[in-house]
Amino acid sequence: MHTNSIIELNKIAYQKNISFLKNTFGKKVLLSSVVKGNAYGHGIKEFVLMAYECGVTHFSVFDVEEAKIVKATLADKATIMVMGLVQDEDMEWVVANHVEFFVFDKSRLTKATRVAKKLHKKAILHIEVETGMNRTGFEKKELNNVIDFLKKEKEYLIFKGLCTHYAGAESIANYYRVEKQIKRFDEIYQYLWDNDLKPEIKHSACSAASIMFPETRMDMVRIGIMQYGLWPSPEVFVNYLNTKKSKIDPLHRVITWKSSIMSVKKVNIGDFIGYGTSFLAERKMKIAVVPIGYSHGYSRSLSNQGRVLINGQRCIVVGSVNMNMMTVDVTDIETVKKEDEVVLIGTQEDLTVSVASFSDFSNQLNYELLTRISKTIPRKIIE
Repeated sequence: MHTNSIIELNKIAYQKNISFLKNTFGKKVLLSSVVKGNAYGHGIKEFVLMAYECGVTHFSVFDVEEAKIVKATLADKATIMVMGLVQDEDMEWVVANHVEFFVFDKSRLTKATRVAKKLHKKAILHIEVETGMNRTGFEKKELNNVIDFLKKEKEYLIFKGLCTHYAGAESIANYYRVEKQIKRFDEIYQYLWDNDLKPEIKHSACSAASIMFPETRMDMVRIGIMQYGLWPSPEVFVNYLNTKKSKIDPLHRVITWKSSIMSVKKVNIGDFIGYGTSFLAERKMKIAVVPIGYSHGYSRSLSNQGRVLINGQRCIVVGSVNMNMMTVDVTDIETVKKEDEVVLIGTQEDLTVSVASFSDFSNQLNYELLTRISKTIPRKIIE
């Protein structure tokens, strides 16, 4: 087990986020917690346990590997929905364990039916339709065949949901594209109704769409980034604030990433620090070595740019971020020693390093940074 750093998950912060989201969407809208990408770097096992204790009972994952982790953690206490990959060899496990899953092509539809017949169980399907994302989903011209198939095999198939995904609801630049998608989805839903076929629920909203386009909330919202206390984009945050008198951010960051100083040394004027010649000491310096590098998810693009907190002061990463280490300028900290705490994401005294600050110094998105954090780092839930 990795002992160089630790990830802390703040349960109180998460409860506040969930309360805010549920109040925003209303009691009739089901909230599905999206925990793909190792729960956005938070750790699926620890995160879903915390989320369940906070009242969340529906989880969305990308593939069967993630579904199995949720299942092993919560058993039959929660609903699991696979939004992406289900290999043919995994279909039996999915159907046998009542795991719900997206169906977006004919081969998966027929495979699910064959397995359901073999196991004498019903496969629980969410039919994904193409509305303009051009990624996965049945085209409109395929719908008649889908309708006929679902009616014919209704003894083995549960048409649980009709769904789609929006192409960039976090940006106003995509406004008209998303508006067209919403219209197409409504038309498809009505077409199914006209053909005597109705899903139990319909859902289409991610975090961004749920705020930017309230009409997309429908019966269920699939909430990823916002439940972790982060906004999909500055535009979504500003859009929300413009609807409220209070201009206070209602979201609370759940994750904190901490390490500690591995060693401290002095560097003379004119010496280079680390690999190559990217940083030259222009004064006598004091350097702290931190045992975190790009193998742990701290990107090389943060070389000579990243910020960490040590002893209540903001310190800059100097030199290249290595595979397992990085060097930090602590010259202006009077007293600093081995094993002093280093905050990579989080708060120390009255200073904060936010996840968003990483994208200020690199081209990474919040999502990308979080999902790159190594799975080997231990996660701990704190109250």
